[in-house]
Amino acid sequence: MPNNRFVHCIAFLSGFLPGLAAAASPAEMPEPFPQSTLETTTAIESPGHLVLFSPVREVNNQIRSETMARLPVAGEGRLYEIARDSGRDKAREHYLRLLQDRGAQILFDCTGLSCGRSNVWANQIFDQRELYGRDATQDYLVAGTTASDGSRWLTLIYTVTRGNLREYVWIEHLAVASGARVPGLGSVDSRIRGPVIVPWTGGITYRFDWSATDRRKISEWSGDEGALVVLSGFSALGTDESFEDAMARASEATKSLSEVLAKTGVSSEQQKLIIVGPSVPLDDPDRQGDRVEVTVITR
Repeated sequence: MPNNRFVHCIAFLSGFLPGLAAAASPAEMPEPFPQSTLETTTAIESPGHLVLFSPVREVNNQIRSETMARLPVAGEGRLYEIARDSGRDKAREHYLRLLQDRGAQILFDCTGLSCGRSNVWANQIFDQRELYGRDATQDYLVAGTTASDGSRWLTLIYTVTRGNLREYVWIEHLAVASGARVPGLGSVDSRIRGPVIVPWTGGITYRFDWSATDRRKISEWSGDEGALVVLSGFSALGTDESFEDAMARASEATKSLSEVLAKTGVSSEQQKLIIVGPSVPLDDPDRQGDRVEVTVITR
């Protein structure tokens, strides 16, 4: 959490020094939209806070998104109701200006039906029932800022119009722990695309559970000149299975996916296979079991 005394000092000085106010510290929660009323403030501190960088969908009561991350963060969430004589479009413009002023990078944004279902955002992602509104009248963005000291901050903004025509905006402002990878943030991260997680089943022959979007994404990324496609093969260690057998299964599945990619235009020369097997357990619930994680590294 940011140092409250420091933030209060900055806020006090900004009233006298306009230049300082324009260059607000990334640690500060964005100033609220003037035509809004604060409803709820929630402290957020988690070793694996869910942040989405692509539209949301729900499959068997599980959240799915092509690009999402569970990040170690500390910060705050605030729910505001927008005044009836204003509108959520104006609120969104207000926050976009503030983010632009502090040099934030928009990592993902969506509007209306393209965001997914509003009830998923409200009840499963943000846990704020007031945000359950119309799918066609919602928008979301996540922006990242890197401070001069190297600290990184994420700002999430979601606005929605409810069925009773009341409008709300939800803001999350989060400090990201050092070392955590934030998709798309910063010049180093922007070179690393993925991972695309491809679960697999089978033995002699293999079946890969990946969508046409996943395949198209890998093809597009690998099309960049000098792109390196890294296939990391994982396997779950069976109850009576030896470590060597689990590694062998991961190796064969990874080689099989490599051959599939080669047939779709991703040449074997630009691929690098890394066999992990069960040796590196991860806490992320979306990165479990038998799978190949495909990452593309560009120049």
